Amino acid sequence: MAALRSTTSARLTFDSRSEEETRRAGECCGRSVRTPMVFSLIGDLGSGKTMFVQGLARGLGVPEGFYVTSPSFTLVNEYPGRLPLTHIDLYRLEAGTDLDDLGLVDALKSDGVAAVEWADKLPPGALSEALEIRFEIGDGDRRTLRFSAYGQEASSLLKSLNLSAGGRWIPAPA
Repeated sequence: MAALRSTTSARLTFDSRSEEETRRAGECCGRSVRTPMVFSLIGDLGSGKTMFVQGLARGLGVPEGFYVTSPSFTLVNEYPGRLPLTHIDLYRLEAGTDLDDLGLVDALKSDGVAAVEWADKLPPGALSEALEIRFEIGDGDRRTLRFSAYGQEASSLLKSLNLSAGGRWIPAPA
C-alpha cells in the first residue's frame, strides 16, 4: 500500500463464506481494539468493505439506532461507541486532494477508530500505523480478507485476533 511505508510485522488471512461472516470479522476486530486505530480497507466495489465496517461498529458498541452506510457522497460518517468510529470513503476523492483541507488528517489521528475505504487513494506517508485489510472477491458471497499490521498497536491487535477467533483465522504464508 502506497500510504504505509513501514514493513509489516504480522499477517493473517480470513476466508469469509457470507456477508454475515464478513460482518462478524469486523465485529471481532471492534471488540478487540483497545486503543485508537486506523483500519485501511482496500478492495473492489462490492468486496465487503462496508459490511466489515458495519461489524466493526457493532463490536465498538455503536448503538443499534445508527445505520452504518458507506459515506460515498458525504466522505465521512461518525458514530458514537466505546471508541468513536469515523468511517471514511475515499472512492470519489480526486488525486492531489489535500487531506487537511477536508479535515481528514484530524480524523486519521483521532482518539477513536477510523475505517478508511479505498485507503489506497491516500497519498504516500498519510498513515504511519494501521491495520490494512485487502478484500478479494470469490464465488458468490465468498471473500478473502488479508490482514497486514503496520506498527506495534496494529500488530498487537492482529495477534489478539489470531488467539480469540477460535481457529478460523489462518496465518498467511510468508
